[in-house]
Amino acid sequence: MARQKEFDRIDTLNRALEVFWQKGYAGTSTSDLLEAMQIGRQSMYDTFGDKRSLYLEALQQYNQASVNDLLRQLQGGGLDAIERMLQAFASRPKRDNAKGCMGVNAICEFGTDDDEVNALRDASGKQLNQAVEAALREAAVGGQIAADTDIPQAVAFVAATLSGMKVSAKAGASIATLRAIASFAVQALRG
Repeated sequence: MARQKEFDRIDTLNRALEVFWQKGYAGTSTSDLLEAMQIGRQSMYDTFGDKRSLYLEALQQYNQASVNDLLRQLQGGGLDAIERMLQAFASRPKRDNAKGCMGVNAICEFGTDDDEVNALRDASGKQLNQAVEAALREAAVGGQIAADTDIPQAVAFVAATLSGMKVSAKAGASIATLRAIASFAVQALRG
């Protein structure tokens, strides 16, 4: 008779996610994962597969949670929503900022050489960019930004600003500095 699992899968996945977020894929050993997840090796393999499968699932979980947080800030649309999103990121707890963004960390670690990591990045990026685009279009219609603003370029600008803020946060930028970056970006969009 098979033994029943004695752990919560999502909680255990989130513990693995924290290790990958802190150390990256290559820097994380199976021993690191087992210690953090508080499960045995066979339970890890039976439940999550190998280290790579676990990493991809953790990255997907992180990306979705991160995008959902940003999408919540974008509700209501317009330039105020863009500012809310950037300021919310700037105000994250220092312990999260010190780890940077797991998605950006994955880009830095894998570049564009890994199709599965690329697919996860592209899916979450597309979802966020569509919401940013909708907010910017609303801002243009409402007169918050110039009506002739090149919206695709503005979306790329917001994405680059957010990525830059993520790297700056990991490099130790203060909340005040991150807030200033967010404010400057919104001023630039206003023109």
